[in-house]
Amino acid sequence: MKKTITDSTIDADVLTYTVGEDPVLDLALAKWDCMGTAAHVTMLSEMKGLKRPIVTKAEAAQVRKALARIVERAEKGKFAIRVDDQDVHMAVERLLTEELGDLGKKVHTGRSRNDQVAVDVRLHMKSEILQTEKEVCALAAELCSFGFDAGPIPLVGRTHLQPAMPSTVEMWATGHAEMIIDQLANFEAAYALADLNPLGSAAGYGVPLPLDRARTTKLLGFSRTLHNCFGASMARGECEASLLSALAQLMCVLSRLAEDLILFSMPEFGYFKLPRAYCTGSSIMPQKFNPDVLELVRGKTAQVIGWQTAALTLLHAMPGGYNRDLQDAKLLYMKGLETTRTTLRILAKVVAGLKVNADSCREAFTPGVFATDVALAKVAAGTPWRDAYHEVRDQFAALYEGKPAEVANLDPDRQVALKTHEGTCLGLDHDLYQRRISEAVQSADSRLDALDACCKRLLK
Repeated sequence: MKKTITDSTIDADVLTYTVGEDPVLDLALAKWDCMGTAAHVTMLSEMKGLKRPIVTKAEAAQVRKALARIVERAEKGKFAIRVDDQDVHMAVERLLTEELGDLGKKVHTGRSRNDQVAVDVRLHMKSEILQTEKEVCALAAELCSFGFDAGPIPLVGRTHLQPAMPSTVEMWATGHAEMIIDQLANFEAAYALADLNPLGSAAGYGVPLPLDRARTTKLLGFSRTLHNCFGASMARGECEASLLSALAQLMCVLSRLAEDLILFSMPEFGYFKLPRAYCTGSSIMPQKFNPDVLELVRGKTAQVIGWQTAALTLLHAMPGGYNRDLQDAKLLYMKGLETTRTTLRILAKVVAGLKVNADSCREAFTPGVFATDVALAKVAAGTPWRDAYHEVRDQFAALYEGKPAEVANLDPDRQVALKTHEGTCLGLDHDLYQRRISEAVQSADSRLDALDACCKRLLK
């Protein structure tokens, strides 16, 4: 066997230990590694100031066509990374060398695997973040649709899980939707970090060749170049941690939605009915339909938080420059992405099949839920707020037991109909939600199309 970068003198156990899960994880990076190599070899063929080109333009075209064939193999599941390759970078180089001979051996000129993997991860992240954003929007859209259809069906608003004030199913659903949509800001921050080109930083200190880093930035569709080569090398891991932070925060929001669905579908509440297709049975109790999928959302949230913590812990005492520990950040962010994206898709299905029991929602109202409304009615009649507050508080037992005249004519539908200011029961802006979702999807689609166009230009 020809020697590759992994010298045959390396102990087999050490090789296995250091390679880790890269031969499997890096399969997701094959397309992006080929794209980065295509940009790099194009730049090499255009370099000025050399006595002779390292790679001619004709040779660069040969390499790009060979890379396109590797991508096609990867898309068909026929691309494999051997242990002696160690990673996707050397697997691609091996295949290029097998097909193109000495020309394949030239593609690594001026690069380190450090800047290669940084490019691969950033391109992969950009695509994954945008697809995640679309799935965020899909779940938010299902929640809005559920809420709009339910309309002003009264729902007991709760604080501390105790009955508090009149609300509606629509307000509950769109409130969760808005929380979810707002998480896009965190993904956009992670995207902005990923949208910087580290290629050409090599092992973190540059090379004595006239590399045109601005050229690869343009070819790969990055917003700008990571200027300082040392800083570009150290930035490895920061992108992964940033994305995991966005994923963990989103999962916390999704976990709260799951918990509400578990509680409000309990027989003791009975507000909602979960779709049977997403509930599991019991091995001993025939009557059971358990919200296992929602309980697992809580458990998987803990996992993503753990991976975020692991990524930050990797970085917290790391010295400057590249360190092999950073390899583990790849596994963490990929697991975080897979878990979060699966959770988004599952929850969208659950919400799409959710049913409302309007009678149970209305029956849950007790006189105490109207206490604040009664106090505010006194204010409208001229009583100072604090006096009204104390009067109602002192009558609290009567509100439950005797139903005094002040609350005798109050009912949930009438009370929610009085709440018309912005963001309350009858003040919800349907167009606002639809516009935010539509604009976010269009933005993600536009950038995905641009990324795909860069890939097609390079790999033709």
